[in-house]
Amino acid sequence: MKLVVGLGNPGKAYEGTRHNIGFEVLSQMCTRFAIGNLKSKFKGQVGEAEIGGKKVLLLYPLTFMNLSGQAVKAAVDFYKLPLADLILVCDDLSLEPGRIRIRSGGSAGGQKGLLNTIQQLGSEAFPRLRIGIGSAPGERSAADYVLSTFSKSERALMDVAVMRAVDAIEAWVGSGIDVAMNRFNPDPMSEQKQKSRRIPSDGASGLGNAETSNKTN
Repeated sequence: MKLVVGLGNPGKAYEGTRHNIGFEVLSQMCTRFAIGNLKSKFKGQVGEAEIGGKKVLLLYPLTFMNLSGQAVKAAVDFYKLPLADLILVCDDLSLEPGRIRIRSGGSAGGQKGLLNTIQQLGSEAFPRLRIGIGSAPGERSAADYVLSTFSKSERALMDVAVMRAVDAIEAWVGSGIDVAMNRFNPDPMSEQKQKSRRIPSDGASGLGNAETSNKTN
């Protein structure tokens, strides 16, 4: 069995905020895999799916972000689950909006729900999928920023990121952490970005370069 935990804060007031992107990923999984009613269990809400012939448990902790680990530990202990079979989905301030990054373990990197999970489990050795929400602009506090909603342009990026995250989790369930990392950690826009920066090799300059640039854009 696999356990997928999406981090967020419960309640209408937090819907659509940056900190709740983990909940959004689980909601998209519920849609994709036709998961019906959720059950109250492990200090959260739980749904079950079958992905690639494997049982997958989805867990929304309802403890609020900073105590997320209580729900995760309750589920892990109940099923006596190896930590390699757990993946935690959360927001990341250090990644640009829409980027996803999967790791097999490591520190919390300032994410308090992830930190509490590490503390509760007594280990950093479990997979996590981080979704970039961008850093707080100017002098705005990180605490305030993560509870804000996305701009219209960011929302479009995040919708794509949520779908990619579900694809990545499906790959993790079916093929393992290494395959998921190799397939989904690279920036899908990197090749396009490199092409847009590429200088024509024919030595063109001046007006010719401007025309080429206009065509690329």
